[in-house]
Amino acid sequence: MRATASLARDVGIRAACSALAVSRAGFYRWRSPVHEKAARPKPPLALSSSERSDVLDILHEDRFIDKAPQEIYAALLDEEKYLCSIRTMYRILEEEGEVKERRNQLSRPHYTKPEFLAQGPNEVWSWDITKLKGSRKWTCYYLYVILDIFSRYVTGWMVAHRERAALARKLIEETCGKQSIQPGQLLIHADRGSSMTSKPVAFLMADLGVTRSHSRPSVSNDNPYSESQFKTMKYRPEFPERFGSIEDARRFCQTFFPWYNTEHYHSGLGLMTPEDVHYGRAPRIIEARQEVLLTAYERHPERFKGRIPRPMEVPAEVWINKPAPVSDGGIH
Repeated sequence: MRATASLARDVGIRAACSALAVSRAGFYRWRSPVHEKAARPKPPLALSSSERSDVLDILHEDRFIDKAPQEIYAALLDEEKYLCSIRTMYRILEEEGEVKERRNQLSRPHYTKPEFLAQGPNEVWSWDITKLKGSRKWTCYYLYVILDIFSRYVTGWMVAHRERAALARKLIEETCGKQSIQPGQLLIHADRGSSMTSKPVAFLMADLGVTRSHSRPSVSNDNPYSESQFKTMKYRPEFPERFGSIEDARRFCQTFFPWYNTEHYHSGLGLMTPEDVHYGRAPRIIEARQEVLLTAYERHPERFKGRIPRPMEVPAEVWINKPAPVSDGGIH
């Protein structure tokens, strides 16, 4: 190639390559060799190998194994943790070949059907969170409500800007204090939202001696009393389509919950108010109602077809998922 280069200085590259039977492309490659690109320096903001390993461990946790990075990112923020951006989570999963169908990676556990009996107030509570629409699209406030399933009495509620475990913990702790809950007395049932299953709430209940329970995934019937109470609230004629501010939402609740507890004649309580059942006034009220019905019967027994009318009773037992009766195997 050096001879070709020397001749090319006198006659030109084309003539020199032709005279010496050298490929012009080969000559050009020899004259201007392609050097290997230097290795790209690692971005200064990139995760270290140990940090990447920590993120991958989190992504592989049982609670996150079938979740999208956006959900994991939000759940971690609610636990006051930040590991990396959503895009970085996607990049790590892509490098591991785990981006597609993360749901298929989960070996789903068997969830036992919750079955709980309450025979009086403050034995079983149900709690849940519902969204209240804000003034603008995509804005909302979060209403936390704790309900006694025996009396349907709302023992505690709170409206907040967001759903957070710390807020749930505060509400549960304050409500247990107001109701003078003793260790071993109470079970609190909830669904599987991030606040309900969070460690702060779990630790609090352990400290208070309160048993905790959770619904099966995607089974709304496991938490029917909270769902029913939310429906009663949202079907009230004064319930607005949207709230102008969080103060508006709180003002509504400050009116609604006293009405619900003290004035609402509940069909599931023998037409008693939740407060009357919760604080033991129902037997006295039933006696008074019986006297009124007896007086009416004595005046016009024909109107009752000869049967003495009786007021509705308060159920002696309230169940979450009452078990089916066990057959004795006989023929009926």
